[in-house]
Amino acid sequence: MKNIVIALSVLVLFSSCKVNDTSKMDSTTNLIQNNNWTVKYKTLAINGVNIAYREAGNPENPTIVLLHGFPASSYQYRKVLQQLADQFHLIAPDYPGFGNSDFPDAKTYQYTFDNIATTVNAFLEQKNINSYAIMIQDYGAPIGFRLATAHPERITAIINQNGNAYEAGLGDAWKGIRALWKNRTKQTEEALLPAFSLDGLKWQYTHGVRDIQTVDPDSYNLDYLRLSRSNAHAVNLDLFYDYQNNVALYPKWQQYLRDNQPPLLIVWGKNDAFFPESGAEAFKKDVKNIDYNIYDTGHFALEEDGDAIIKKIRSFMRKLSK
Repeated sequence: MKNIVIALSVLVLFSSCKVNDTSKMDSTTNLIQNNNWTVKYKTLAINGVNIAYREAGNPENPTIVLLHGFPASSYQYRKVLQQLADQFHLIAPDYPGFGNSDFPDAKTYQYTFDNIATTVNAFLEQKNINSYAIMIQDYGAPIGFRLATAHPERITAIINQNGNAYEAGLGDAWKGIRALWKNRTKQTEEALLPAFSLDGLKWQYTHGVRDIQTVDPDSYNLDYLRLSRSNAHAVNLDLFYDYQNNVALYPKWQQYLRDNQPPLLIVWGKNDAFFPESGAEAFKKDVKNIDYNIYDTGHFALEEDGDAIIKKIRSFMRKLSK
C-alpha cells in the first residue's frame, strides 16, 4: 500500500509539472507568434523600384522610421526591431542599391541623396505614414533631414546615432572623399576603393569598439557581398561625390532645428573616425532640449551598445507620449 501511495504521488507531481510546462510553452508560443512583435520582411514598388523593408509592431503605436547608413542596410537595426516592437511601430527601408532593395542601373535611377530621399518619402506616403520619428545614422542623416525640411509637420522626434549635420562633425576619415570633391579623377576614385574591400568594411564596423567580439561579422560580410555586384563601386563613388551637396545643405538643416526644435535624442559613438563626438556636440548650438548620450564605441554604436541605446530610445519615446 505504501508503495502505491508513493507511486500515485509521483504521478500527480509529474502531471502537475506537465501542466505547468505546457502553460509556459503556450505563453512562449503566443509571445513568439504575436503578430505585432514579429519582424516581417516586405517589399513595395516605388516608381518601378522594389523597396525592401523590415516592419514590426502595431501601426497604431507611435512610428519610428529607421534610416540606415553606408555601407549598411536595414539589417543594422535588427536589435531595435526586435526589442522595441512591443510598444512602437518600426519600419526600416533599404535604399535603392542597398540591402535587399532593387539595384537599378545608374542610367535609369540617379544615385544622389536628393533622389534617394524622394524615393523614401514616396515610400512612406504610399505606406500612409505621415507622422513619425526618425532614427538616423550616417547616410540616414542627409535622407532624414531632407524628409524633415520638406515636411517638418510630420516629424515627431529625431533619434540620432552618429548622423551628422555640421562641418565640425566631419572627421579625418573624410580626407580622401574631400580630395574627390575637389577633383574627381581616376586617381582620386581609385584611392577610395579600399573602402569597398572586406578589410575596409570590417574596419568601419570595428574601429573604435571596446570589444570586437560584440560586432556581428554578418554585417560587414553582407555589405561586402552587395558591394561586389557589378557597378556597385561606381554607384557608391557617385554617392561619395554627391555627399558634398549634403554639406552645402547643413545651414538649411540647422535652421530647421532652430525653427522647429524637434525632440532630439543623441546616442553617439565617440570613437567614430567619420563623425566624431564634435558632431554630436554641435547640435547643442541649435536645439534647446537634448537627451545627450555619448558611448565609448565606434561608427555603428548599436553593435556594441545596442541594449543601452535601445533602453534610452524607449525612455525617450515614452516621455513624448505623456
